[in-house]
Amino acid sequence: MKKTCITLIVAITVIAVSAGAAIAKFPSKPIKLIVYTKPGGAIDVFSRKFEAIAKKYTDATFLVINKTGAGGVVAIKDIMASRADGYKFMAVTRSNVGKIVSSKSDIKTSDLSWLAMMVSDPEAIITRNNSDVETWEQIVADAKAKNGKQLWVGPAKGGNDHIMAMKTWKAAGITAKWIPYKSGGKAMAALMGGHGVVYVGNPQDVLGRPDLKVAVISAPKRLSGKYADVPTFKEVGISGMDSEIMWRGFMVKKGVPAEALAFYEDLFEKVSKDSAWQAYIKKGGANPVYYKKDKFSEIVKKDAVVFTATLKDLGIMK
Repeated sequence: MKKTCITLIVAITVIAVSAGAAIAKFPSKPIKLIVYTKPGGAIDVFSRKFEAIAKKYTDATFLVINKTGAGGVVAIKDIMASRADGYKFMAVTRSNVGKIVSSKSDIKTSDLSWLAMMVSDPEAIITRNNSDVETWEQIVADAKAKNGKQLWVGPAKGGNDHIMAMKTWKAAGITAKWIPYKSGGKAMAALMGGHGVVYVGNPQDVLGRPDLKVAVISAPKRLSGKYADVPTFKEVGISGMDSEIMWRGFMVKKGVPAEALAFYEDLFEKVSKDSAWQAYIKKGGANPVYYKKDKFSEIVKKDAVVFTATLKDLGIMK
């Protein structure tokens, strides 16, 4: 009898330990944050800023890992090949949706769980200071004079900025040539070196780069502060280009446990309200937002439809 009781106690203890392990609080080990660009890019800076501010609200350890290639497709495939346990997530931009749509990859936006949209950043047409082509009027005149040979630079063929360029050309009635670089930084360096006339990006891209200027911005009205003198597309006579943005946020593989999702939702909300985070986002002329999984997923779904239609309309896709 005594032996039976001891055996029963041991069995109960084993079950209890196993149950405790099964419901161990997330996270119980470091979390990998995948960035699809090299260090120093806008989404890399965004990710490291998030990691720094997140430390105020969690004891979790984040490891920022840069995994470059194919405009984010390599990083997305890495996420898809990982376990859906919540210990690996990815910093994403609207450009990733454009790349998923335009590439021949079998990845679908519906295969991923779009956790949170944290930034809404207006698209901008950027030129080089003290060049012959600085203003929007000069861009248009130069494009017409060069008859399709004007060079526009930016990251990733088929990405958000490339699509923005093509939509701009169509709206303005001009033609030009897109020269893709491996990163936004390299494209901006090419512009500063005189290897292009226009860079497509966001207002924050000119911060710390006195050689660059924002020539025109996609927004319903002018921004404030540093960008108050920058005209909108509507002001320069271009309609239908008032709401082009680059969003930034986070996604993870579909099927992540509810406990991990709850952890992320709580953390994203706290970071989004943090004063240092908001100051960082606003400094670059962007808007800090926090759209949760359901709303963000709908935005991604609509973006995929818009990108598909745009690329077909422009003859890039069949």
